Amino acid sequence: MEKLITDMMQWANITEAELKHKGTIHTAFGEDLSWEYLCYVRNHPIDWMVPTKILYGSRDKLTSLETISDFAEKHSATLTVMEGGEHWFHTEAQMRFLDDWILRERQK
Repeated sequence: MEKLITDMMQWANITEAELKHKGTIHTAFGEDLSWEYLCYVRNHPIDWMVPTKILYGSRDKLTSLETISDFAEKHSATLTVMEGGEHWFHTEAQMRFLDDWILRERQK
Protein backbone atom coordinates (compact mmCIF):
# COMPACT_ATOMS: atom_id res chain seq x y z
CA MET A 1 0.00 0.00 0.00
CA GLU A 2 2.84 2.39 0.79
CA LYS A 3 4.23 1.90 -2.73
CA LEU A 4 0.83 2.68 -4.25
CA ILE A 5 0.49 5.84 -2.15
CA THR A 6 3.99 7.08 -2.96
CA ASP A 7 3.44 6.30 -6.65
CA MET A 8 0.23 8.36 -6.57
CA MET A 9 2.13 11.18 -4.89
CA GLN A 10 4.63 11.12 -7.76
CA TRP A 11 1.84 11.09 -10.37
CA ALA A 12 0.33 14.17 -8.68
CA ASN A 13 3.75 15.81 -8.15
CA ILE A 14 3.20 15.99 -4.39
CA THR A 15 6.08 15.79 -1.92
CA GLU A 16 5.89 14.19 1.51
CA ALA A 17 6.48 17.61 3.07
CA GLU A 18 3.55 19.07 1.15
CA LEU A 19 1.26 16.18 2.10
CA LYS A 20 2.33 16.42 5.75
CA HIS A 21 1.66 20.16 5.77
CA LYS A 22 -1.76 19.96 4.08
CA GLY A 23 -2.93 16.70 5.65
CA THR A 24 -5.15 15.67 2.74
CA ILE A 25 -4.76 16.53 -0.93
CA HIS A 26 -7.32 15.78 -3.63
CA THR A 27 -5.67 14.70 -6.90
CA ALA A 28 -6.70 15.39 -10.48
CA PHE A 29 -7.15 11.63 -10.98
CA GLY A 30 -9.84 11.49 -8.30
CA GLU A 31 -8.01 10.02 -5.30
CA ASP A 32 -7.46 11.77 -1.99
CA LEU A 33 -3.97 11.42 -0.54
CA SER A 34 -3.79 11.51 3.24
CA TRP A 35 -0.74 12.07 5.42
CA GLU A 36 -2.52 10.32 8.30
CA TYR A 37 -3.16 7.23 6.15
CA LEU A 38 0.41 7.17 4.81
CA CYS A 39 1.70 7.26 8.40
CA TYR A 40 -0.73 4.51 9.40
CA VAL A 41 0.43 2.29 6.56
CA ARG A 42 4.07 2.84 7.48
CA ASN A 43 3.47 2.18 11.17
CA HIS A 44 1.41 -0.98 10.61
CA PRO A 45 3.27 -3.24 8.18
CA ILE A 46 1.35 -6.27 7.05
CA ASP A 47 1.94 -9.69 8.58
CA TRP A 48 0.53 -11.84 5.76
CA MET A 49 0.09 -15.41 6.97
CA VAL A 50 -2.75 -16.80 4.82
CA PRO A 51 -2.55 -18.77 1.58
CA THR A 52 -3.10 -16.31 -1.26
CA LYS A 53 -3.73 -16.50 -4.98
CA ILE A 54 -3.48 -13.30 -7.01
CA LEU A 55 -4.99 -12.53 -10.39
CA TYR A 56 -3.25 -9.56 -12.02
CA GLY A 57 -3.98 -7.73 -15.25
CA SER A 58 -0.95 -6.99 -17.43
CA ARG A 59 -2.34 -3.50 -18.16
CA ASP A 60 -2.81 -2.61 -14.47
CA LYS A 61 -1.99 1.09 -14.15
CA LEU A 62 -2.10 1.20 -10.33
CA THR A 63 0.23 -1.61 -9.32
CA SER A 64 3.30 -2.60 -11.31
CA LEU A 65 4.10 -6.20 -12.17
CA GLU A 66 7.34 -5.75 -10.24
CA THR A 67 5.46 -4.70 -7.09
CA ILE A 68 2.88 -7.50 -7.27
CA SER A 69 5.56 -10.09 -8.10
CA ASP A 70 7.64 -8.95 -5.12
CA PHE A 71 4.58 -9.23 -2.84
CA ALA A 72 3.77 -12.70 -4.18
CA GLU A 73 7.33 -13.90 -3.66
CA LYS A 74 7.64 -12.47 -0.13
CA HIS A 75 4.34 -14.01 0.96
CA SER A 76 4.43 -17.30 -0.99
CA ALA A 77 1.40 -16.31 -3.04
CA THR A 78 0.67 -17.72 -6.46
CA LEU A 79 0.40 -15.13 -9.21
CA THR A 80 -1.56 -15.44 -12.44
CA VAL A 81 -1.25 -12.68 -15.02
CA MET A 82 -4.03 -12.06 -17.53
CA GLU A 83 -2.56 -10.53 -20.67
CA GLY A 84 -4.57 -7.42 -21.48
CA GLY A 85 -6.30 -7.40 -18.09
CA GLU A 86 -6.60 -4.17 -16.11
CA HIS A 87 -6.63 -3.34 -12.39
CA TRP A 88 -10.43 -3.52 -12.33
CA PHE A 89 -11.65 -6.54 -14.26
CA HIS A 90 -14.81 -5.29 -15.98
CA THR A 91 -14.97 -6.26 -19.65
CA GLU A 92 -16.76 -9.39 -20.78
CA ALA A 93 -13.44 -11.08 -21.64
CA GLN A 94 -11.89 -10.09 -18.30
CA MET A 95 -14.90 -11.33 -16.32
CA ARG A 96 -14.90 -14.62 -18.24
CA PHE A 97 -11.16 -15.01 -17.49
CA LEU A 98 -11.86 -14.26 -13.81
CA ASP A 99 -14.69 -16.80 -13.64
CA ASP A 100 -12.56 -19.48 -15.31
CA TRP A 101 -9.62 -18.67 -13.03
CA ILE A 102 -11.78 -19.00 -9.90
CA LEU A 103 -13.13 -22.36 -11.07
CA ARG A 104 -9.62 -23.67 -11.87
CA GLU A 105 -8.24 -22.50 -8.54
CA ARG A 106 -11.10 -24.13 -6.61
CA GLN A 107 -10.27 -27.46 -8.22
CA LYS A 108 -6.64 -27.37 -7.07
